[in-house]
Amino acid sequence: MRGRSVESLGEAQVLNRLTRATHAAGFFRPGHKDMILREDVGRHNALDKLAGALASQGISGQIGAIILTSRISIEMVQKAVAIGVGIIVAISAPTALAIRAAEVSGLTLIGIARESDFEIFSHPAGVLFSAADQDDFDERHLREGLSSP
Repeated sequence: MRGRSVESLGEAQVLNRLTRATHAAGFFRPGHKDMILREDVGRHNALDKLAGALASQGISGQIGAIILTSRISIEMVQKAVAIGVGIIVAISAPTALAIRAAEVSGLTLIGIARESDFEIFSHPAGVLFSAADQDDFDERHLREGLSSP
């Protein structure tokens, strides 16, 4: 997944290219070329729209990850848990309360995701690495106090 999912989200944001004023929530599924994407001026609304799209298409949240163009708040964590997703990736950092909620709920939280760099804020074991990725992985990807998967 690495930076491809975040880059794909930005590339797919048609409304944002026109207005430069929208947030996006995407659903990344390994092995699928296209990401399911919803945009809105409100970051919570974008995620709500994505949840509705997944439900109406009968897609389980357990088979992918949510990708956000915004910071991760506790409400975003709660919505992701309700959707059944195990991983959230965002370009910004999560709030302290979001990290605590993710820890309690078992959600892997990845923030400050840009290109191939990111930070894991909760449940690093939720991230699988290929052999090449493992060679490149170092402790700067983990917040203080977390250990490598």
